[in-house]
Amino acid sequence: MPRRLLVTSALPYANGSIHFGHLVEYIQTDIWVRFQKLRGHDVHYVCADDTHGTAIMLRAEKEGITPEHLIERVWREHKSDFDGFLVAFDNYHSTHSDETRALSEDIYLQLNERGLIDIRSVEQFYDPVKSMFLPDRFIKGECPKCGAKDQYGDSCEVCGATYAPTDLKNPYSVVSGAPPVRKASDHYFFRLSAEACRQFLEDWTQRGDHLQEEARNKIREWFSQGLNDWDISRDAPYFGFEIPGAPGKYFYVWLDAPIGYLGSFRNLCARTGTDFDTFARPGGDTEMVHFIGKDILYFHALFWPAMLEYAGYRTPTKVFAHGFLTVNGEKMSKSRGTFITAGSYLALGLDPEWLRYYYAAKLGPTMEDIDLNLDDFVARVNSDLVGKYVNIASRAAGFIQKRFGGKLFGSRFTERFESELPGVQSAAGAIAAHYEAREYGKALREVMALADEVNQFVDKHQPWQLAKTGEHPEQLHYVCTVVLNAFRLLTIYLKPVLPVVAGRAERFLDIPPLTWADAGTLLPPGHQIRPYEHLMTRVDPKQIDALVAANRESLKPVADASAPQRNAKTQENAVTENTQPAAAPAAAPAPAAETASPTISIDDFMKVDLRIARVVTAEHVEGAEKLVKLVLDIGTEQRQVFAGIKAHYDPAQLQGRLVVMVANLAPRKMRFGESQGMVLAASADGSGVFLLDADSGAAPGMRVK
Repeated sequence: MPRRLLVTSALPYANGSIHFGHLVEYIQTDIWVRFQKLRGHDVHYVCADDTHGTAIMLRAEKEGITPEHLIERVWREHKSDFDGFLVAFDNYHSTHSDETRALSEDIYLQLNERGLIDIRSVEQFYDPVKSMFLPDRFIKGECPKCGAKDQYGDSCEVCGATYAPTDLKNPYSVVSGAPPVRKASDHYFFRLSAEACRQFLEDWTQRGDHLQEEARNKIREWFSQGLNDWDISRDAPYFGFEIPGAPGKYFYVWLDAPIGYLGSFRNLCARTGTDFDTFARPGGDTEMVHFIGKDILYFHALFWPAMLEYAGYRTPTKVFAHGFLTVNGEKMSKSRGTFITAGSYLALGLDPEWLRYYYAAKLGPTMEDIDLNLDDFVARVNSDLVGKYVNIASRAAGFIQKRFGGKLFGSRFTERFESELPGVQSAAGAIAAHYEAREYGKALREVMALADEVNQFVDKHQPWQLAKTGEHPEQLHYVCTVVLNAFRLLTIYLKPVLPVVAGRAERFLDIPPLTWADAGTLLPPGHQIRPYEHLMTRVDPKQIDALVAANRESLKPVADASAPQRNAKTQENAVTENTQPAAAPAAAPAPAAETASPTISIDDFMKVDLRIARVVTAEHVEGAEKLVKLVLDIGTEQRQVFAGIKAHYDPAQLQGRLVVMVANLAPRKMRFGESQGMVLAASADGSGVFLLDADSGAAPGMRVK
């Protein structure tokens, strides 16, 4: 029977680029959604950028733009990356929307009416310079256990100890550098510890199949520790939605982020005429399915269902949690070039379906991490997709075109097909069950085993030999028709993973878009096909070398750049939240400092006119291996500068950034145009290139002195 499904992926935070770790989730979800649509179900796949919080506010301030400008720019970047990897959202929205605001206020008011909101005074660190309360990850100091300096306010990256921010020795604000003071403020709490909430959550998490067994076990641990009430408010200044009836108080980003699922869906409903309440309210047979990373299970398996239950909304049917991504067996690293962004992969022209297939071949229904081994990636894609699957069509299509005018065998041969390749058609049910259960690796292993059988059939009958002798044209026609029918069936099985290649195969076979039900039929006798065109190229190992080189940058110490990372918004945790921070890896040793140059006089220094400049535009220079073309605003004019930073920075991420430039450097004529200055950066042998920045408040045209 047709199913009604509302499917979501976790919302990416609007404070950074989409990278390979993110793509594990979105590709996994997209495959499941495409499979459900192929089965004929009514599926709506929605997502949105997660746009609120202190981190967004501070980054926008640092760049000298409004938070709205920042999140709009990042939204475009994220959407481009998702489109590039064929993640087919039915709607990709933003949490900074009228729909999410209205739903957040409604849910809050419903919870308050049921007596589940409490107001308490909380003492926190306060930055007296920036006049703002500081989230844990915006406070640093000396570890109270080992004495290591410059440690965050929730955990030590040297000894791994966890603590409260108030335990730090000699604390200081990451925002201004000032010593913070303690200050009390009223905060709003969702009473997760209320008996009704606790009983509901115990029942929802431990009965039925809403969660994987691993997730249920983790939830039981949290129950044994006791559920804490959840601080859902933040004080101004804060970028978010103001709490109704509480001036200067804002919803904590983790309250409105999951509500963004419903906000995005409501936006879709308004455009398509879909009934929002049919999906969002209790009753009926709608399924609401969330795909998330295991690091945000606490929010999605406790806070989120409790909010929905007591605000009168549908609770999740399934919450599917997945593991993290490692690359070559290690955490992703910028210094090793394995912290790979989606944009860099696409910019180099690599086929997104290579990665979709490789991820799918590794994915299962558990919370285990998966590894991207780059050598295995090349070998598996070339062997499976090109050597096995695509090869099947190319081995038969030419003979059909040249010898038989592009027409398949003219007699019905269903029974003969099933006797020749008995498993190819009958495997549809088993492969469908694997996709449904998110056992993508099992599904693809079965498909490739079938591809092996088809290739063995070709080797057995040797159509090239039949064509060479010309003695048995009917047998040649029959063999090639069997092969192309088998190729069509394999295409159905691979279509959730390879939608573009499947589309090319459909055009080659001259058939309507394939559905899963088509696995029950074969092509009609005498069907006309089109001339064969190559469906997919092999991966060249040099392309992978170029990808690693493009991502080998050290914008941060290795310890900060490692993945999996906590989402920036979860770094705003209040001390009342029951989340356990993960220990971070030890920092890599810093590169050796260069010997200082001979001294100069102040007069010599003042000859160099250093100015603050804002990057207006940044783009790759066609034909140049190292150059990025920058247009810089220095207050009174704009300058064009060519900078040799192509291997270290993505131009899309430079726009709006403040840099320091030498404004009185003589112009230099280059093959690509005139360079009218120089931007300053730090570097050491093998350590990367680091553009110099300026604190918030600096403006284009200010002199550095």
